[in-house]
Amino acid sequence: MKLIDAIQRLGVAYHFEKEIEEALKHIYAANHFHDDDGDGDLYDVSLRFRLLRQHGHYVSCRIFNKFKDSKNGGFKESLIADVPGMLSFYEATHLRVHGEDILEEAIVFTTKHLKSATIHVSYELAEQIAQALERLLRKSLERLCTRQFMYIYQDEASHNEALLKLAKSDFNLVQSLHKQELSEIIRWWKQLDFGRKLPFMNMVYAIYRWHANCMDGLRDYMQIFFHALLNVFNEIEEEMVKEGRAYRAHYAKEAWKTNAKAYFDEAKWFHEGCIPSMEECVRVATASAGHTTLTTMSLLGMGDIVTKESFEWLLNDPKILRASNIIGRLMDDIVSSEFEKERGHVASAIDCYRKQYEIVDSWKDINEEFLRPNSVPMPILVLVLNLTRVVDLLYKKDDGFTHVGKVMKDRVASYFIDPAPP
Repeated sequence: MKLIDAIQRLGVAYHFEKEIEEALKHIYAANHFHDDDGDGDLYDVSLRFRLLRQHGHYVSCRIFNKFKDSKNGGFKESLIADVPGMLSFYEATHLRVHGEDILEEAIVFTTKHLKSATIHVSYELAEQIAQALERLLRKSLERLCTRQFMYIYQDEASHNEALLKLAKSDFNLVQSLHKQELSEIIRWWKQLDFGRKLPFMNMVYAIYRWHANCMDGLRDYMQIFFHALLNVFNEIEEEMVKEGRAYRAHYAKEAWKTNAKAYFDEAKWFHEGCIPSMEECVRVATASAGHTTLTTMSLLGMGDIVTKESFEWLLNDPKILRASNIIGRLMDDIVSSEFEKERGHVASAIDCYRKQYEIVDSWKDINEEFLRPNSVPMPILVLVLNLTRVVDLLYKKDDGFTHVGKVMKDRVASYFIDPAPP
């Protein structure tokens, strides 16, 4: 389990997907996890719980009952001294689903004692605690965590030198590929040279109608954008036809139309001074969050693992995608609500909800969707999860998308510029 955890956190798990899956199936079958069963200390039990749930294997939260005090009903005081175990337990609690009260209690318990533990543990362990409290593994983008974990892993006496060497080489190789891709995107974007901000309602209406004739009513510089968009989709269709997957382009267009229609509705509400019902606000706000469009576009090039049924699944607004859109919308609204009001934008979803627990509940929905049997292959679920992780990165404390500061610049540098540690 520790080896699997290290492989995943070092960013090279995609090289060993079959081996990892077989190992976890064996662990799951061997343990069964009924009620209080399961050997191991807090660290091992928590790690096993987290790894298995990450891969869709249902493990009952009752395995943590043995760590509770039968007299007072709380967690045993002796656990507080086991800081690595508490950290492992903290990470495991964030794989919880609805109705798991013991894990709700565990979050409060572990958070409280991990915060106080940083003053009397080693510097390395204190750093791990700080990182986990800032952004836990479930909400972290793998590649951004990889560089940080390399420093931690190479200081462990039991680390695998061959694995560490592979991880560093792999990180630098993938980074160089991403640099090339990013350079190509930047060149393409500069060629468009919009020059000015696009008038919103006309553009989204044109996309919603999705027809070249709609360009006649657009200004010249808007026509450049819309023409470029049509060209992109023409290229996509040509490529999909060559691969025998012509149907995929249709779903991508429909996703863009739905997104544009939501933008149009929001703009219309603002200009007409309309206050929508909560139900209508939620429907439009989650559609305009854009995760459905991004997910659909991402599926275009994923190969044979994606089928027509996968796109139909997306079209039916599955729970995991709906949860991702809610998280995206609410986190954005929480950090930007005052700024949006100053700009005169339509009332955001935060004005309808104002309750942080909606985000917490949506993460539980995402966790539930990972438990087998799955409606679609696991890589598609991971794609939605990663888009949600991007949202957490951008909006956890402030609006890192609208106002790019040092934190976001450092994240971009660690991903695209800074190589793996020597």
